[in-house]
Amino acid sequence: MAHPLIDRRFYEAILHFEESDEAQETYYRIMSSTVERRGKTYSVRDQILRAYAMLFCDDIGAMPGQLATAEDVEATADRLYVGQMGFDPKHWYRMRYHFPVIDEDNYERFAALVIADLNAGPLHESASDGEGMLLVGELNPLTMSAEERRNQKLRTVSAGELPSEGGEA
Repeated sequence: MAHPLIDRRFYEAILHFEESDEAQETYYRIMSSTVERRGKTYSVRDQILRAYAMLFCDDIGAMPGQLATAEDVEATADRLYVGQMGFDPKHWYRMRYHFPVIDEDNYERFAALVIADLNAGPLHESASDGEGMLLVGELNPLTMSAEERRNQKLRTVSAGELPSEGGEA
């Protein structure tokens, strides 16, 4: 999802959302911004939720162009790891970025963080160096035994997998 507003400034606004009124204003302004693609107008919010749904389309049964819901994000957030699977906050994406709960109040912000990180954050920067990547694990990693977590199937995610045009997948 290449969009000029999904940049490092947006990523930083999401990270500092709880601490700063300015960060909140930046986040809400960008999320409500629109872009025209192929004669259709889309909000950045919708593009982010569409891209997030695409990450988990097989698991949540999302059709091309469908937006991720709060339930979709909540059901998949625990499956994201940075660099390697693990139970500690350093590798478990949701806790690394201080999202102990995903609900109606913050699911859009979490989805935006993931997409912004893939587009302009440390994941984007370190992917070219091969140092860091976003990994998607299996369902319910929190209920897995240590052996099951070690043996789970993982797949890497890159920004190249995300839709680059409007709603087309």
